[in-house]
Amino acid sequence: MRSLFFLAFLAISQQICAEGGASSAQMSTQTAIPPAFKEPFSGEALIQLVIGLLVVVVIIFVLSWVVKRFSGISPLTKNMRVVGVLPLSAREKAVLVKVGQQHLLLGVAPGRVSRLHAFEAGDIEESSDKKADSFSHRLADVMKQRRASEHKAGGEDE
Repeated sequence: MRSLFFLAFLAISQQICAEGGASSAQMSTQTAIPPAFKEPFSGEALIQLVIGLLVVVVIIFVLSWVVKRFSGISPLTKNMRVVGVLPLSAREKAVLVKVGQQHLLLGVAPGRVSRLHAFEAGDIEESSDKKADSFSHRLADVMKQRRASEHKAGGEDE
């Protein structure tokens, strides 16, 4: 891919050099009078400068898009998404993340991420209306269900 870009750049630069050389040869044969001095900050020169800079910026964006699009690397977050976030303090929060079919409750603090709990598949229902159920309500419901199941299991052992 790099060699293709290099060859294209080389071919374009050779064409530009050849055209510039041919036009200067024609000018020298036509007249022996040197060309008149051109103002470097004239309107024409500034327009040419701006257009040239815009072309370079567009080429950079197009090349970056091509590299991202055709690099062959699939996104790592394909099967991972954040279901909800609950701020616990100014710098700490609880984050519920869905990875594949499993839900993970993570504690996030500056410089540290801890797994607080891993929920089994089916412990947390997926709701179609995300605005109706807030993260705090869902987390409270799941924790109540978990406590009830642990309490029920503890009561059977006694």
